[in-house]
Amino acid sequence: MDERAVVTAFLRNDGEVLLLRRSDAVGSYQGRWGGVAGHVADASGEQRDPETAARAEIAEETGLADAVRLVTSGDPFPVEDADRDTRWVVHPFLFDCDSRAVETNEETTETAWVHPPEILRRETVPRLWTAYDRVRPRVATVRDDRTRGSAWLSVRALEALRDEAALATEGRTDELESADRDGDDWTALASLARGLRDARPSMAVLANRVNRVMLAASDERTPEAVETATRRAIGQAVDADREAAELAARALPDRVATLSRSGTVETAIRMADPEAVLVAESRPGGEGVGVAESLADATAVTLTTDAALAFELDDWDADAVLVGADRVLPDGRVVNKAGTRGAALAATEAGAECLIVASSDKVAATADYDLEHRDAAEVYDGDADLAVVNPTFDVTPADAVTAVVTEQGRLNTAEVEAVAAAHREWATWDDAQS
Repeated sequence: MDERAVVTAFLRNDGEVLLLRRSDAVGSYQGRWGGVAGHVADASGEQRDPETAARAEIAEETGLADAVRLVTSGDPFPVEDADRDTRWVVHPFLFDCDSRAVETNEETTETAWVHPPEILRRETVPRLWTAYDRVRPRVATVRDDRTRGSAWLSVRALEALRDEAALATEGRTDELESADRDGDDWTALASLARGLRDARPSMAVLANRVNRVMLAASDERTPEAVETATRRAIGQAVDADREAAELAARALPDRVATLSRSGTVETAIRMADPEAVLVAESRPGGEGVGVAESLADATAVTLTTDAALAFELDDWDADAVLVGADRVLPDGRVVNKAGTRGAALAATEAGAECLIVASSDKVAATADYDLEHRDAAEVYDGDADLAVVNPTFDVTPADAVTAVVTEQGRLNTAEVEAVAAAHREWATWDDAQS
């Protein structure tokens, strides 16, 4: 049997992935739906790195090469086709994509942006779901990621819940696939929802968005109801994050400082197009470096150390500090990446605004918070008898914040508490289970 290495790349935009219907110009599986796919070997037969091959196919089949960012790659797996006497070795990839402006070539007759469970309900190339299964979001995606913002992770949590709900209805398609739930009923999905909700206790948006889904599905208590509610919630989440960014962009001055990584902050800064941006490196993960790189193509960017940020806000002449939030407490305090408190207080001293941009889903139902203390060895791994404090997050007092900008507008403390009260209602689906 002939063995050939191939790639399958999924492009994801706003919780949906791109599927392409194969034309008669391709050598196999004409008329079936697939991801962006092709051989690892190039036209001359030269073997390429699988990621290089995937990016080349994205360029050829969609024209979106400049719009994608690699999220993850999955372990390769075999697909045997006895009719073609071929054993395909599939290398799966998942890319986030900033655009839906697909420009196809002769290999495609039709395209569709769909929620991934549609793969289970269409005529596809063999084991397309297996390829997606190897790169799709899981509880571990949410629990272990320390570089991306909570809004991004909350949508991944909803995707994980959506996909597991669909599988509870449709069933696995392949013995190579795995699940994050133990069962196919409401009880199993409720347990999964709690696991996703509690994967990052500091991130209120996770709990709120998962709770909203489960409350909406709690009357029917079926996998179908959970899938329907998560599809709707993904759209609501994407819209809320974008609208919050748009409102924040209108309030931004010409010289803006920021720290850590927030997709909503990056979007707001790009929309505002300030003349200059100051970015703190955001140790220990250094995610601020990635933010600086991503903005450097559009504006003048200065990257500084965390320790120097307070001084640079004044010396660099910042007009505003713009940061995201992992948790807005009911009394208006803000939990965000360590360093936010210092930046907010320094902004006040320098006469600059401190703006928090976040969807209202980041308002916590209670005043509890978790600073997610990291490994002490990141700070000190010597032999001295030292106590080490290495928090991921800190707490900024409400009076150091100029405004919390959400899709509902600027929220004052009373309005934040009203949102928190609504979020406590969303959590009642779980109270009914106990």
